[in-house]
Amino acid sequence: MDVQKTPQTTPNEREGSLKTLIIGSGPAGYTAAIYAARADMQPLLISGREPGGQLMLTSDVENWPGEADGIMGPDLMEKLKKQALRFGTEFVSDFVTEVDFSERPFTVKTEDKEYKTETLIIATGASAMWLNIPGEKEFQGKGVSACATCDGFFFRDKKVVVVGGGDSALEEATFITKFASEVVLLVRKGEGEMRASKIMQKRAMEHSKITIMYHTEAKELLGGDVLESVKIVNNQTGEESELKTDGFFVAIGHKPNTSLFKGVLELDDKGYIKHAPNSTETNVEGVFACGDVIDPHYRQAITAAGLGCMAALEAERFLSAQE
Repeated sequence: MDVQKTPQTTPNEREGSLKTLIIGSGPAGYTAAIYAARADMQPLLISGREPGGQLMLTSDVENWPGEADGIMGPDLMEKLKKQALRFGTEFVSDFVTEVDFSERPFTVKTEDKEYKTETLIIATGASAMWLNIPGEKEFQGKGVSACATCDGFFFRDKKVVVVGGGDSALEEATFITKFASEVVLLVRKGEGEMRASKIMQKRAMEHSKITIMYHTEAKELLGGDVLESVKIVNNQTGEESELKTDGFFVAIGHKPNTSLFKGVLELDDKGYIKHAPNSTETNVEGVFACGDVIDPHYRQAITAAGLGCMAALEAERFLSAQE
């Protein structure tokens, strides 16, 4: 990764600029804010359109260390926010529209204001890709999920449906078999046409708990207070039917929220921000990225928080070296 050197500025030119600005308010952004505030970096955090990130759509979080009885996703995010506020983080409910990294202090523009900052921490996360079918949004947290690792435990001895044909979908389906009694995998394409690797397909086809329905698409999710069934259609014959299920996992991929940084930062072929090995440093000195925006593999709240910690520590060290 080529590191882009930013022009050095004099103290007078930096007058009025922030020490660090954080974009994003999920586990990574909040943790970065906690560490930056405790280091007297006086961080300003711009929360974005969806404060709290993906955990705001998660009902029970049972794998967060220290919460022995579990905790609601929104409650966990509120606790992290209060902790950041306690140490002096300033929060702004706004949306970043433009960034300029050509010189330091960097310029960050929102819909209402412009900020100057010595360092920038990007924690904009990634968004699960959804099918956008009727009932999908209504039953999120009530049987519908995009994370088997997060929610698979809640479907012990139950029947679930997984949608997708890539490696991630087959990994999700295989993982859920640890808990569910039956897993039905809905695949748009035919047998032998799936995007998943051959070894993953073989494992799924040979698993006693997994049934694969090819040329099948979900059309609508049905239920009362919780999900009860999914209406499916054979995309070859047009035949529709209803499949009883307790859970519905969408595994068609995640999209990193990096459109703001295209042409500004180095991104990989999937749109994730490139970073230095064992670091959150980007190709621009003084700009750090953390959480799901750089992590296509784990996508867990705890790993995002750990990366947020790293970003704040590295930003602090960067500032100390400049001084």
